[in-house]
Amino acid sequence: MLSYLDYPPVWLIAALLLARGVGASVPMAAEVAPLVMLGWLLVAVAVALMVAAAVRFLRHRTTIVPHRAPDALITDGVFRLSRNPIYLADVLLLAGFILIWGAHLAWPLVPLLAWVLQRRFILPEEARLRAAFGPQAEAYFTRTRRWV
Repeated sequence: MLSYLDYPPVWLIAALLLARGVGASVPMAAEVAPLVMLGWLLVAVAVALMVAAAVRFLRHRTTIVPHRAPDALITDGVFRLSRNPIYLADVLLLAGFILIWGAHLAWPLVPLLAWVLQRRFILPEEARLRAAFGPQAEAYFTRTRRWV
């Protein structure tokens, strides 16, 4: 049901909308400038991670779309630091906007989004990588952390 909506950006947008709604509904004291600046820093890091990962996908000529079989195992660039830099970026974006909006009651959405991404996308993707690349994938999984 609604499988065409089961993509990480949809989950991220839903979490952002919820966070924004919480931020808009809970009156907060004057925004704390350092927290807002930290939020923008997290957003910038997230965008940089997404761009760096997308470049790797293009260079390796493999799909960036979840639920599809990979044509290559990407282990270089930003993928040396994290097996899932785009999902990490999604979580950082949410955290950044929570800080920017002062939507502090929305913090539980951060681990919830991470859990959804891991269950719906990361674990199935790792299974596809294992099936396609066997020992090479296992070696990569051993030396590179899932998130950071």
